[in-house]
Amino acid sequence: MKQSQHYLERAENCATLAEQAENKPAKNRYKRMEEAWRALAEEQQWLDGEVAPQERTA
Repeated sequence: MKQSQHYLERAENCATLAEQAENKPAKNRYKRMEEAWRALAEEQQWLDGEVAPQERTA
């Protein structure tokens, strides 16, 4: 499995945990972690040549 896929799985896990969070600070923390994992996945896809530089989102 590609490294970017591992990162996306971790992001999905964080999204699930955010949905299940019982308080706002925990939910916000998991959402920030999800965003970070997705950014890492995107960067890894670019490094692996899967996404052209102009296709990357800001």
